[in-house]
Amino acid sequence: MAQLLQLLVSGVSLGAVYALLALGFVVVYKASGVVNFAHPALLMVGAYVTARLSAAGDVPFWAAVLAGIGGGAAVSLVIQLLLVSPVARRSVVAASIMTIGVDVVVQTEINRRIGADILPMGDPWQNSVITVAGLTIPQTRIVALVVGLMLITAFFAWFKLSTWGIAMRAVAEDPETAALMGVRRSRVSALAWGLAGLLAAVAGLFVTVFPAPGLEPVTATVALRAFPAAIIGGLDSTGGAVVGGLVVGMAEVLTQGYASELSFLGLGFHSAMPYVVMVLVLLARPSGLFGTRELHRV
Repeated sequence: MAQLLQLLVSGVSLGAVYALLALGFVVVYKASGVVNFAHPALLMVGAYVTARLSAAGDVPFWAAVLAGIGGGAAVSLVIQLLLVSPVARRSVVAASIMTIGVDVVVQTEINRRIGADILPMGDPWQNSVITVAGLTIPQTRIVALVVGLMLITAFFAWFKLSTWGIAMRAVAEDPETAALMGVRRSRVSALAWGLAGLLAAVAGLFVTVFPAPGLEPVTATVALRAFPAAIIGGLDSTGGAVVGGLVVGMAEVLTQGYASELSFLGLGFHSAMPYVVMVLVLLARPSGLFGTRELHRV
């Protein structure tokens, strides 16, 4: 029972991080209709800036984190304004495909800079743990859960109550009518991309701290596992992104925690578990758990 409870806490914490990444996928799709496959690159940019500045020793950790968040948001905006926006005016499908190339280029450059090293994040928690009721939980998991919940709550408050949030929902619901009402889709799209870069950078911090060894080339695969979270919840549902993130996080951690009992599935199957869950959900509901169903006239 103690092991199960510990795995559940870790799963919820990881799920909160996946939810941040999934929200980035969803807001970009809702605002611009583009599926942003360059999301892993944004995670790497934010984590790389944070690690480099923090490792230098001259910049306090939290200042390095803010710089990393700003770097992720800035790169995301540049990608949207200079590359995605001109193509998306003609074809959102072509723009979505183009982001695959952008992701490869950005990740290749970051991996070249990292080389064979593993960059520590210089976080103040290191490998410290907290023991509560017999459960041993890394401090990084607790901080990730708290920060994730705070950001998710702030996002939904902003999304529901702010003028920008209302504009984004209007564009997602009916772009033509929103334009007639004076809502500029280009601005809403740029804001969504910047927000996605911000969320990816925050997630990048928590997937590179303990128990992870630090930032390395394979870190980007974590963002790819957040894509099934967005699909599971529904690519046009912000609430679904949170649910999908929690489902994927729980499934991955439980599969890894009970790896000995599931040895027949093969070594490292927990990395594939998010995609297994995605396939099962899509078989039952192609639009995702909370996505808008497409209606076809026959």
